[in-house]
Amino acid sequence: MKQFLVVGLGNFGYYLATHLYQKGHEVMAIDKNPTLVQNIKDHVTRAVVADATDAGVIEELGVKDVDTAVVGIGSVLGDSILAVLNLQETGVRNIVAKAISDPHKKILEKLGIQEISFPEKDNAVSMAERLDNPNLIDYLPFLEGYRIIELAVPQKFIGKNLKQINITNRYGVQIVAIKELVPERVRFIPGADFILKDSDILILLGTESGLEKLKKI
Repeated sequence: MKQFLVVGLGNFGYYLATHLYQKGHEVMAIDKNPTLVQNIKDHVTRAVVADATDAGVIEELGVKDVDTAVVGIGSVLGDSILAVLNLQETGVRNIVAKAISDPHKKILEKLGIQEISFPEKDNAVSMAERLDNPNLIDYLPFLEGYRIIELAVPQKFIGKNLKQINITNRYGVQIVAIKELVPERVRFIPGADFILKDSDILILLGTESGLEKLKKI
């Protein structure tokens, strides 16, 4: 069990805090809006009406030893930055922050925040990728220049084994797993003799350029 602090209880903060709590962790959720705090109080360990932009308030909450603090404030950039600075001054070791724009993300990076969530951009890019390619089931950013995607098996691969299609050498893409619908199961790091079916879903990790080539075949 870990201890989490979630700052800002909009949709992002609410769902994050309640899900962590459901996973069995201790979660303190704070927001300066009493209505948002009231809505979440029965779904987290502790809910507090507090202004994270006030350094004294953060100090009084005694959050220094939480495992991770998540700053989910998005509507006011200045409030997000002040909350991060106050948590850093208090001595919180691990801070994750939500960004609402590229400039916001760059400022958070300058403050030393290594894990930054950009949900609006990530969701929009994922939807655009799925609309662009009907075979694409899901799309997730990974490291810079790399992506993880779920892809329906291309028609020309059906009935062939993984050795024959040779995806890694041809496209620089690694098959992490295969979801089989018939029977329903997941094969992680499948062997070279695995024969692809039209009902299979490929989970792929690779460079953006390699995945783009693969999606277009």
